[in-house]
Formats: sequence, structure tokens, C-alpha cells
Amino acid sequence: MKNLFAILTVMLFSVLSISAQDAFKELKNAEKAIKKYVANTDSGDELTKGIQLMESAFSSDDVMSQAKSWITKGKLMNMLADAEMKNKTLDIAGTYVIAAPDAATDAYQAFSKAAEMSDRKNELKEIHSGLASVENHLNNFGIVAYQAKDYEKAFANFSQSIAVAETLKGMGKKSRLDDEALLSDQNFFSAVSAYYSKNFEGAMPFLKTLLDSGNKDPFVYEALYNITADSDPEMAVGYLAKGRELNPDNTGLLFTEINHYLKVGELDKLIGKLETAIEKEPDNTSIYNTLGSVYDQMQQKETDATKSQELRDKAKGYYETVLEKEPGNFDAMYSLGALYYNKAATFVDKLNTLSADLTPAGMKAYDNTKADMDALFAKALPYFEKAEKANGEDPNTIIALKEIYARLNNLEKSNEYKAKYEKIATKQ
Repeated sequence: MKNLFAILTVMLFSVLSISAQDAFKELKNAEKAIKKYVANTDSGDELTKGIQLMESAFSSDDVMSQAKSWITKGKLMNMLADAEMKNKTLDIAGTYVIAAPDAATDAYQAFSKAAEMSDRKNELKEIHSGLASVENHLNNFGIVAYQAKDYEKAFANFSQSIAVAETLKGMGKKSRLDDEALLSDQNFFSAVSAYYSKNFEGAMPFLKTLLDSGNKDPFVYEALYNITADSDPEMAVGYLAKGRELNPDNTGLLFTEINHYLKVGELDKLIGKLETAIEKEPDNTSIYNTLGSVYDQMQQKETDATKSQELRDKAKGYYETVLEKEPGNFDAMYSLGALYYNKAATFVDKLNTLSADLTPAGMKAYDNTKADMDALFAKALPYFEKAEKANGEDPNTIIALKEIYARLNNLEKSNEYKAKYEKIATKQ
């Protein structure tokens, strides 16, 4: 029985030894294949073969447990990254597509793993040398990915180049990012890449680093605002205010601020900001429309009739300015129509009350009130008709026209617009 156990043990050891042997052989063959590709980058099959062999080799615990295996992988990935960047640089036509876009990040991860596992001087020397090279590759691969708008991959490269710098610093070695200006740029592009790839969690540490260092770029503050606007509105407003303080002439932050106050309904704070926006962009009709809308909303909330009329006149003036600059502007035409329509609609309750008063005075008051209401509807009508010509599929415009014609006792036209609205509604 003991002999049988000994035989089984030897057999098991033999199987494991062969498995380990095969894994290291695959790593060696992977090295050969990748070197062949580096020597002739037209041999794409060798690259595919090399990557597959390496993945297979690193599925072995024996390979993974040795720092020298990771150093070998790091060197190969560095070699591959170097070859790819040379091809990209020498490609005058600009059509070369990097075949191994993860080469730099794979090299970094391999050397990082080796650094965790080894304290041998000769291996640490190789690791340091490898990290010094991969730091440049990560930056270059990040730039290529960023220019191609592959922001997810750009973020991986840029952010890991910062991690390399920290690793080198921990080893007492020099890094290209010892230059504060370069480090700031790397933090910035890490933040931008993460933000554009909608990796907001990944972007935040870099944005906060830039914030703490006093970076003034408007992007930093707009991104911080957008990321925190829902989760922490108070903090978001603080970021926005800081950005506006540092960049008082930046229109991007100004419009972000305007949109914020529109969103929260703080209309009184908007007027000055919109007037500033008009000074900066006098031909931007959307600002005039927005300012008209603000005055329109304010007049609807105003209980004093005189003040309400003053606000309505201001709204009207801004909408008319839009049409002077852009005669076919749908928003301005619709808004002017709505301005008269909504005012006319305020007479409905009064008419309902007066309809119960059958005295001569009551009937006269009813007729006068209805005449005033109809006059306002009549003023609204041409604006809605022009709005329909600009956008015949807008349901609100069609509803307004249907109601106005009904109020003006033109049932034929009212029914025509009713049918048109029903046709539009079936499409939605």
C-alpha cells in the first residue's frame, strides 16, 4: 500500500512537473513569436500567436508565482509598445492602426506585479529599467487613444503613467513626472479622458487633485459641477462659483451657471447673468429667447398688475429682438403667441362669473371682457400661424391654433387643426 502511494505521488509530481515545463515552454515560445512580430510587424499572425501563448502560460500558477516571469512579460510588452509607436510615428499617411493597444498598460501591470514579488537587486534593476520605459509608452499610447477619441483607453494609459511615477518615487528613482507641469498635464488629461468616457468615479480623484493644486482650467469646475449636481447640489454650486470666480470671462461656465438657475427656478438670479451673456455673444438668439422666457415666467407669478405688465413687455421685447435678428426663429414666434394666448386665457374665469349676471351692466361687462379676450387671441394667432410654418409637427402649436379658432367661433378651422393634432399624436 505504501509502495502504491509512493508511486501515485511520483506520478502526480511528474504530471505537475510536465505542466510547469509546458507553461514555461509556452512563455518562451510567446517570446519568440512576439520578437518575430517586432522584427517584422507585417507578420500579424505571430503577434496573435505570441499573445495567445502568453495568456496560456500565465494561466499556470508556476509561471505566475515567479517575478522573473512577470519581468519577461513586461519586457516583451515594452518591446511591443516601442515597435508599435515607431510604426505609428513613421506612418506619414496617418492610417496605421496600433495592433496591440494594451501593450503599455500590460507592461506596467507586469512590472508592478514583479515589484511586489521580488527584492533581488538584479531583478529590481530590471524592473526599474522597465518602468522607466513603460512610463513613456503609457503617455504616448494615451495620446494616440485620446486623439482617436478612445477615452476609456486613454484614461487607462494616462492614469497608469501617474501610478508608474509613484512607483518609481517609492523606489527612490527619477520619473518624467517629477516635473510639476508635466504631472499637472497628466492629471488633467486623466480627468478629461475619464469624464468623456463617463467614468465619473475615475475622474473625481484627478479633478480634486487639480482643484487642490489651484488649477484654473474651466473644464475642472464644469466637470466637478456636472458630476456632483444631483448628489450634492450645494457642493456643485460651490465648484461652479469657484470656476466663475477664476474664469469670469468664460462663456462655457457662464452658460452652465445660467442652466443651473433655470433648473432650480431661481429666476431673479438669472437676469444679470443672461445680460452678461448677451454682452459676450450679442448675436446668440438663444440667450434673448431665454431672457424673454425668464421675464415671461416672472410675470406669470407676479400678482401686481402693473409690475406684471412691465415684465410681460420686457419678455415681448426680447422675443421681438430675436425675430429682428432671425425672422424664422420658431421659439420666438411660438413664445410671442403664447404670451398673448396665456394673457387671454386669464379672462376665462372672469367671463364665467359674468355670464351669470344677466343685468344690463353685467352683460355689458361680459361683452367688453370677451372683446378684450378675443383681441388677445387675435394677436396670438399670426405668431402661431408663423410658428406652424416653421414647424408643422409641433403639437403645442397645433393645439393653440385649434383653441384660438374655437374661441373666435371659426369651428371649421378649429376642427381642421383638431384632425391635424390627432394625426400627429398617432405618430408619437
